[in-house]
Parts: sequence; structure tokens; C-alpha cells
Amino acid sequence: MGRRVLITGLGTYWGGRLAQALEADSSVDVIIGLDTREPTVALERTEYVRCDASYSILARLVRATHVDTILHTFLVVDSGSPDARSMHEINVIGTLNLVAAAGAPGSTVRTVVVKSSSLVYGSNREDPTFFREDATRSRSARTRVERSLLEVESYVADLVQDHPEIAVSVLRFSNVFGPEIETSLTRSLDLPAVPCLFGFDPRFQLVHEADVVRALRFAMDQRLRGTFNVAGDGLLPWSEMIAIAGKRPWPLPPIATDAAARMMERFGWPKLPAETLELLRHGRGIDTSRIKAAGFRFDHDTVSCVESHVGASRLHRALGPTAGGGPGDGYRYERDVEAFFRHSPSVVR
Repeated sequence: MGRRVLITGLGTYWGGRLAQALEADSSVDVIIGLDTREPTVALERTEYVRCDASYSILARLVRATHVDTILHTFLVVDSGSPDARSMHEINVIGTLNLVAAAGAPGSTVRTVVVKSSSLVYGSNREDPTFFREDATRSRSARTRVERSLLEVESYVADLVQDHPEIAVSVLRFSNVFGPEIETSLTRSLDLPAVPCLFGFDPRFQLVHEADVVRALRFAMDQRLRGTFNVAGDGLLPWSEMIAIAGKRPWPLPPIATDAAARMMERFGWPKLPAETLELLRHGRGIDTSRIKAAGFRFDHDTVSCVESHVGASRLHRALGPTAGGGPGDGYRYERDVEAFFRHSPSVVR
């Protein structure tokens, strides 16, 4: 019997991409996706289950389906998105319910992969050039998204301690770039004048969107245990990223930066969360030797991450929104139609 996999956040970018990748894997028999919203990509074998943001149904679903693997892709890593209460419910309460379901008596779960973020390290002037997985923060967490991610990882650590029979891996991804993903950094780089901080030229380490999916699959297939940094090779100054994009910098004052950024939102700038502004001040690098030692190989380095995003952005500007778009463009989930194609005897299989 093949693997039985449950994905949290099926309606998100990462949940949909991961489900598509697993559908092409014949060794995966069952794929179940949870989310508060419907899938945004076409899926053939994945079963979608609507739930609340805290995954209160998770324990019941694990008992009923006997899944052996949980891929926890839905953690908020951008505080500019939801409000504080929603972020707490998704990140903290959702992870608590996941830990309870995986570790419940009689649970069939034997592999858990958590998609976390290098945000847990922070970004400060006292930081090392590259954070190792066992490094501690140079300063306490100041943003709510960083605090929630640290809390998430503490609950996952409890699962590891209480249930050694479960292979649990936490993947801390650096900032993601690529032709399809949109973040506060990619949206900033797409502006005619790119925000930066006067007197600062931070260095960034990026990971390609395709390597994110590959790393999650790798952790699942190899049943990795422990915490792993995930980022492409190389550090690239923000000024060079702006130059590759063919844009010009727009300096923000190093003092009262938050207020200046909020003012620029009125002129079309994307919202820059506090943790992004700290990155534009100090940057961040992470040591990826541990996941490489486990056998993972990256297809992209930091420079190619920027180049792939810039190339896709230029194509979209030249040809408009129909030029490839992101995952889910032109697709709309319709429950009755999906049920027909999956279950009707009239469909030739």
C-alpha cells in the first residue's frame, strides 16, 4: 500500500503546488487537502476538505483516513497579510491541533514535515553571516509573525520529544523568488523605483519556488528528522538585485522607516511588513550544509532566483496577464463539477 498524505493549506500557493507534485507520484495512494478556501489549481486525485483556520477537524480526519504523513504547508510568514488574531489561530492554534492529531493514541501518522521560515532567526546587525540551525537569535523577537513561528516550532519540538516514533522535520526556508510566487519583496522589486534604506545595502539569500516544493518532497520521502535550513547558494546585495531587474532605488530614511513606508503605500507601493523592513536594513544568510549532507541538491542559486523572477515579470509586462500567469490562472474550483468527474460512472477512466 502506498503513502497516505494529508496537506494543510491546500488552497494556498504551496499547498496546491505540492498536491500537484504528489499526484504525479505513483507511490502516493491518497492525498487529502485541508483549507478554509477552495483549491486554486486543477487537481485530479486530491480530496479537498473544507475546515476552519485552526484545523479543529484534523484529529477526526486522521482517525478516519489513516494518513501516515502530514505536510504542514500553511504557516503565515508575512505579517502584512492577516490580522494578529487570524495569524495566531492559523499558526499557533492550527499547529497545536496538528500536534495533537499526530500524537494521539492510535495515530497512524509516522512522518510530519513543517514548512517554517528563516524569520525565526530575525535580522539584526549583531547576526552572523550565516545562521546555523542551532543558532540563537541575537535579539528577542519583535514582530508578531516571528513570535508565532517560534511558538510553532516549540510545539513541534514537544511532538518530537513525546513521540520518537514519528519522523518530524522542520524546514526553515529563506525568502522565496521565482516566476510565479508573489511576496512583499518580489512586489517591491517589480516597482519602477525599488524601496531601499538610505545607507544600507543588505545581502539576501534566496530559494527558488521549485526548490521549495522539491525540498518538502525530499523531507517526506527521506523521512528526515530535525531542523534544516533551505536556501540557494550565494548572498546577493539588494543593490545588485535592483540592478538585475533594471530598476532604480528609492531610498527610505533609516529613521521612522515604518512611517515613510506607510506613506509610500498611498503611491502604489506594496505593504512592507516590519520584518521585511528589517531585512532591507540588515539582510540574512543561512547555512544549508545540513540538508545538503542529507542528500538534497538545489537546482537554483540566489542569482538565478532573481533572474527567473525578473524574466517572468518582463514577459508578463510585455504580453499582459495572459502570458503564463501563476498557478490557478483560469481555474475555478466548482464542487459539483469536481464530484462529477471523480465519481460519475459516465466518465471514462
